[in-house]
Amino acid sequence: MSKMIFVNLPVTDLARSTAFYQALGATRNDQFSDDSTANCLVLSDTIHVMALTHEKYAQFTSKPIADAHATSQVLLCLSCTSRAEVDDAVENAAAAGGKADPGAIQDFGFMYGRSFEDPDGHHWEVMWMDLEAAKVAMSGESAPAASETEPA
Repeated sequence: MSKMIFVNLPVTDLARSTAFYQALGATRNDQFSDDSTANCLVLSDTIHVMALTHEKYAQFTSKPIADAHATSQVLLCLSCTSRAEVDDAVENAAAAGGKADPGAIQDFGFMYGRSFEDPDGHHWEVMWMDLEAAKVAMSGESAPAASETEPA
């Protein structure tokens, strides 16, 4: 079985947060959801967002719950299959009540990234990377010109 991650996020309005993540393509897992204190939102087979009311979240920690609009504790990043998918994710987040591009857009040619905040201020990065081009860029070598890679 692949390792899974459950990103537990404290939210101020469970219904609003559930609708936000569903607008991004997440599906609600009824087995781990109750619509009153917690909803499990499945982003992929291995990535789940647990939207928890502050009362529910407080059952797992004695630390104060941070206001994600005012402080930062974690940056979450999801990979995409294309630059267009990155742009679509940010546009969908903004249309669903999130904030588009709270961080700078990153375009390194081989890697492209943008970001959004959910309605509670949790910061998400979305990025696409051409792994082969990244290897070349990180090795310090020059990428072969198109004429060098295409048959004559």
